Amino acid sequence: MPSFPTDTGHHNNMTMDITRFFSRLWDDYIAMTPQASRIHDAFVAEGEHIVNDHVAFRTFDRGPLSLARLEPHLLALGYTPLEPYEFREKKLRAWGYLPPASDQPRVFLSELKCDELSDEAQAIIDGLVAQVDPARVAHPEVMWAGRLWEAPSFEAYRTLMAESEYAAWLSIIGLRANHFTISVNGLTRYPGVEQVLDRVEALGIGINAAGGRVKGSPEVLLEQGSTLADRMPFTFAGGRVEEIPTCYYEFARRYLDAEGRLYQGFVAASADRIFESTDIRRQG
Repeated sequence: MPSFPTDTGHHNNMTMDITRFFSRLWDDYIAMTPQASRIHDAFVAEGEHIVNDHVAFRTFDRGPLSLARLEPHLLALGYTPLEPYEFREKKLRAWGYLPPASDQPRVFLSELKCDELSDEAQAIIDGLVAQVDPARVAHPEVMWAGRLWEAPSFEAYRTLMAESEYAAWLSIIGLRANHFTISVNGLTRYPGVEQVLDRVEALGIGINAAGGRVKGSPEVLLEQGSTLADRMPFTFAGGRVEEIPTCYYEFARRYLDAEGRLYQGFVAASADRIFESTDIRRQG
């Protein structure tokens, strides 16, 4: 079981809502990401208490699934926007959100700037988002709803892949947690991200080495590492079945800033490489 804050009777309703939200999110995530259960359970078996640093989501900036349309679900849980991020090469924008309590996970919500893609790719995306029922987006369950449209053709998937791995991934995987993140600060036996990655690798799970195994540094107040995404077979339109990367597990260590406060944000240069954990072109 994931180590989330539990309802002890002392939590307010907002906290219970957050507990349920992340519990449902985790259940969907581990169904797509069996490696996460293995990693989580391996650390717990060693006596570690797992603290969730943050959860990330991907979406399109078109139709009812835009960041602005999804953000209210986070605000309703008591989250507050921290700061925006831009990823020019990957054609993304994102926001980080802080939870109402320090023992709850941060959230990283990104969206694809569709108008920066070709007309052909935009037409594919528009065809997908046109199928989304806006009524479903009005409920927080949309955050783990998965694909809200019919599966694209494999040809359409490959067309998107040529321009944006993010778009291709989203077209078949849909809206759900892209990754959870273990807080290295919360571990007792593993002082750094590299030691965590070594332990994960010993389980036979691949590590995302794009930009180095450990992204970031104490100087930027955040170090991150991640696995390579799990893979699962998906049936595309027309019946073609292909094995596609799903989701991955991340590990983050935060450092104190000049005022002695734990850094709360994200580092765009590092996140840019973390995104590549789902890139099938990096997985052979």
